[in-house]
Amino acid sequence: MDIDFKGRVAIVTGAGGGLGRQHALALAARGARVLVNDLGGSVHGEGGSASAAQAVVDEIRAAGGEALANGASVTDFAAVQAMVQQAVDAWGRVDVLVNNAGILRDKSFAKMDMADFRLVVDVHLMGAAHCCKAVWPHMVAQQYGRIVMTTSSTGLYGNFGQANYGAAKLAQVGLMQTLAIEGGKHNIRVNALAPTAATRMTEGLMPQEVLDALQPEAVVPAMLVLAHESAPTRTVLCAGAGSFEAAHITLTQGIHLGLGADVPEQLAARLAEVTARAGEQVPASGAAQGSAEVQKALAARG
Repeated sequence: MDIDFKGRVAIVTGAGGGLGRQHALALAARGARVLVNDLGGSVHGEGGSASAAQAVVDEIRAAGGEALANGASVTDFAAVQAMVQQAVDAWGRVDVLVNNAGILRDKSFAKMDMADFRLVVDVHLMGAAHCCKAVWPHMVAQQYGRIVMTTSSTGLYGNFGQANYGAAKLAQVGLMQTLAIEGGKHNIRVNALAPTAATRMTEGLMPQEVLDALQPEAVVPAMLVLAHESAPTRTVLCAGAGSFEAAHITLTQGIHLGLGADVPEQLAARLAEVTARAGEQVPASGAAQGSAEVQKALAARG
């Protein structure tokens, strides 16, 4: 099966450099018309310039592709709506959204200013929500859409000094879960990519030899699979250095203890049974937890 995007229109945010640039170039090389969005600010979210997005557009056009530049901040919903309209006005539709824009404001939680916490959440989470909201009516109308969130191993598993980033990145997975459910009947598939790549955001965080192995290009295949018409939905793919994995949020079988004054003591004593992973499931929706708990309670009655 060829992974091609002929006739498709894609928007990639934060595509002026690093991983976003590679995403935009790859989509264009496989036939997509690409709106390249980038505020042109620093890795800390400071400043702004349209030159970064335009440089990628020029690169795509030089290779024979079609592309447009956009300098909107994903934190500005009106600007994001105008960005989506720009793509629709030019090409008539939007098929693919890759939410890649992001910044870092790393510090240990004890030293972190809450303004920095809020800004990182605003860019990563609200930025993704703004973009999804802006493309959603177009995707519903055309009964087709593919949305890729950019999550992170920091969100999935934690990382020292990145409480704000981790919170925002795991929140994108929560957004993905519900949008995939709501978009299912409209052929809108929503997935998440957890990349490990050497970009401006990872400079200084890893040894150079490690950064050399983590070329952004190695992550792109996972994005292409998640953005393609054959994509799964509600899938979290991890990618880095040419390797690919999947992350799952699971629910264990658990135990039923009922009500009683000594339930806290029983739970403490049997916690290993609760957390045992044998027979765990990946729930189809949040309702699975309550359903499983009620079933155990009813079974215990008799």
